[in-house]
Amino acid sequence: MFKPVNKNAQRAKRHFRIRATIKGTPSRPRLNVFRSNKAIYCQVIDDIAGVTLVAASTLDFKEKNGGNVEGAKLVGKLIAEKALEKGIKTVVFDRGGYLYHGRVKALAEAAREAGLEF
Repeated sequence: MFKPVNKNAQRAKRHFRIRATIKGTPSRPRLNVFRSNKAIYCQVIDDIAGVTLVAASTLDFKEKNGGNVEGAKLVGKLIAEKALEKGIKTVVFDRGGYLYHGRVKALAEAAREAGLEF
């Protein structure tokens, strides 16, 4: 019979598959993205030590633009600035099971333009 679709469970399965191959190291940490309807969040993570080195989200801004592409661009620029401040220049991009499209793509491109390499 037909099972109801749970989109978040499917995304989590995709994310686990991606994480089987992507690991963040101290020399090249992982840039993880999570998006909700109201905000977009990203972290730069060292998986070996198990610590978050840098984090940014649309909640850091006063404007209410978390659920759109403009907000994602601001977060991408902010995470790149914070990472470069800490001496992190290259990262591995982890799209978190989402398609590389829309807000996720805007965040990644803004981070690249601001100086992060991946």
